[in-house]
Formats: sequence, C-alpha cells, structure tokens
Amino acid sequence: MSLHGRLSFVRWTRRGKWRRGQTGISGNLETVDDWNIKHIAIVKGEKEDAMLTKVFNVLVTGLALFSVLAACSTGTQVSTPTPVITPSNQPPVSTQVTLASISFKEDGSSPRYTITVQRPRLAGSEDERVIKFNDRVNELIQGEINYFRENILAHMSTSPVSSGSFFDVGYNLVYQRGDLWSFKFNFNGYADGAAHPFHYSRTLNYDLEQGHKLSLSDLFTEEAGYLKAISSYCIAELSRRDIGFFGGFERGAEPTSENYRNWNIANEGLLITFDEYQVAPYAAGAQTVTVPYGELRPLINSQGPLVLVLR
Repeated sequence: MSLHGRLSFVRWTRRGKWRRGQTGISGNLETVDDWNIKHIAIVKGEKEDAMLTKVFNVLVTGLALFSVLAACSTGTQVSTPTPVITPSNQPPVSTQVTLASISFKEDGSSPRYTITVQRPRLAGSEDERVIKFNDRVNELIQGEINYFRENILAHMSTSPVSSGSFFDVGYNLVYQRGDLWSFKFNFNGYADGAAHPFHYSRTLNYDLEQGHKLSLSDLFTEEAGYLKAISSYCIAELSRRDIGFFGGFERGAEPTSENYRNWNIANEGLLITFDEYQVAPYAAGAQTVTVPYGELRPLINSQGPLVLVLR
C-alpha cells in the first residue's frame, strides 16, 4: 500500500543525546519498519536495553501515524475535530469605566484673570482606548484655554477695568448607551472691559469600543443628503421662533459642515446647537434644535452607530 506523509522520529546523536524531528515519507507499508530502523541509531553497550525500549515506542507511534494515512489513501473518512472558538472573557470597555469629573482652577493678577474647568474623565481602566478618549478631551479643552490666553489675556491691560477676565469650562453628558458617548462642552468667558460675556459650545461624540471620534457623516449612508435634510428641519423650526432669524441669520443654518459642527446623539434625535450670533442676535442666545430620528430614518446607515440608539 502506497503511503505519503510526514514521520515524527527520535534518534540517538553522536553527542549522546536523544533528538526529535520530522521528515517526509513515501513508500509502501511493508517498508515502514525498515525505514524507521534505518533512521534510529542504537548505541551498543550498557544503555542498549533502555534505548531499545524507547525505539519500540517510536516505532509504535510511527505505525499509528501511517495507519491514519493509509485510511486516507483508501478513501476511509477520518473525522477532523471541529475547532473550538473560545469567546473572549473581556467585558465591553464601557462597562469597565466610571465617569468622573475633574476640577481645575487658575488665578492670575497681571493681568487679572480666572480660569475654571470642570472636565469629564473615564476612570477605572488602563485600556488604551480609554486613555485615548481622555487625551482627546484634554486636547479639546486645552486648545480652547490656549486660545483664551493668546487672543484675550495677551491683550489685556495689567490695570483691570473691572473684576478682570475669566474663562469657565463645563460639560454635559447628553447621551450614553453601550460604547456610544456624547458630550457637550460649554465655554463661557469675559474679556475685562467688554460690554458682555461670550458663550459657545463644542461637542464630542465618541465610540469607545472603536476608539475614535464620530463625525456626522458616520451616521448616514454615503449617498444620503443628510445635511440638506437636517438643515431643512432646523430652518423650519427656527422660523417659528421669535428670535430675529430672518434678519440675515439664515446663512447660519444653511447645509454646510461648519454650520452643523455642534451636534449630539440624544434619546429623541440629533441635538443641534447653534452658538450665539449664528442664527440669532446675541440677546436671543444660543439656539438648539432636536431633529427627530424619524425625520432621518431613510438616510441612516444601517451599519452605523445610530442602529444601537434606534433599538
């Protein structure tokens, strides 16, 4: 019977050690014993009996292997064990963390100013995705603080006109479910001597499992005109408010990425924030519009992050 395969062997080396190995084999079953004997050297002397026992074990192993190969060559089906995939015991990353608030305050006298910060931090895990998220939050907030220093404080007089300048940072967790986290950051500031304070927002929507910030385009199909749909709904809603929207502020709601940079995933729909002066005069303040998911359902990516929200 013709056999083809690989043979595991053990042989005694010239240095007095057993050596394991594998080699190819091709031949008839009748020649198997001869083949094994030729490839296992027996050292004559006092160790011969013990070594013969080991040689016998090797021959038995080799014959068992060739029996399996013979079964394959005659068409006899040999069952192959089904690989067992062991599920990961690692829980979802969002279940490993807790949301903490970190406070920071800084005062200066020349010029006079105060900076206060309340920022979110995910604690309880050293997962690189958690670290990356915390770094992203720090970069966002620090970038705004740097802007305040460079563009406001740098131009302030060392002799205060009033109580000095200030910059305040706060946040809201708008939505969290599974690994989706949606934060809104509120920035309030004042330049010493100005007529009134200023206010604006920044948002951060994050997929913690994937470890990256979500963009608005991630929520919709590629061919979807989602900006037009969102813009149309917001314009209709803002038009019903007594805020002076038609006094030249319509451009702030046109379907551009810049106009809709501040968005949050929320329970009822997409929460759009328009900063002061964007769609209304300062006196009207910032405006928010919630676009119901029902208005956007035909455009939503069925494989995107909103699928979890809509369940």
